[in-house]
Amino acid sequence: MGKRILIVEDEVGISRVLKAYLVKAGYEVVQAFDGDEALRQFTACAPDLVLLDLMLPGKDGWSLLKEIRKQSSCPVMVLTALGQPKQKIAGLNQGADDYITKPFNGEEVVARVQAVLRRSPRILENPGTRQYGSLKIDFHAHTVSVKGVPLSFIPRDLSLFLFLARHPNQTFSREQLITEVWGLDYKGSERAVDLAVKRIRKALRHWPATEGEIKTFRGVGYQFCVYQE
Repeated sequence: MGKRILIVEDEVGISRVLKAYLVKAGYEVVQAFDGDEALRQFTACAPDLVLLDLMLPGKDGWSLLKEIRKQSSCPVMVLTALGQPKQKIAGLNQGADDYITKPFNGEEVVARVQAVLRRSPRILENPGTRQYGSLKIDFHAHTVSVKGVPLSFIPRDLSLFLFLARHPNQTFSREQLITEVWGLDYKGSERAVDLAVKRIRKALRHWPATEGEIKTFRGVGYQFCVYQE
């Protein structure tokens, strides 16, 4: 059986169509029809990817996405009728890996699922360790290496890098990074984020650009981009 997909969609007909396309493509499919059931299924079945509708009975999709991101970097693709650019940006900034609007084409959904799964990190035997090409990160030991050579970071830079690396291919604003890494009581300039990213890039200078990078999205923020596992 292929990788496991959790479909969270309260409209039974849409869920069945999605399941049919995904099963035909070789995936194992688990279905949930409300947010509370979805969270239980997510914990129980450990899916490789979640297809998530936002308008759900019980716990809504936004709340569910937040809960998933607290415990996992599992790819989440939002599937919704809310297609305005502002809502898409909000979804991506809150941790979604892709955003598909209804009505959708089943074959396109499968193709985008495949694309997101190709980008997702390969988890090694130790679940606290991830490998992105020649870059290896041990989140438990707080160590980073490239081609087997350990990298050195000052503590705050390491915290920032580990946070970004836990959320590959997701963009975070300076304000979000300040809150997550520096803390709510931080009173300094957001320029501290720019300087930390500059030092992190220097530490990663031997990580091939074909495998990944810390990317700047002007006016938006920073992203840990992964191009090769």
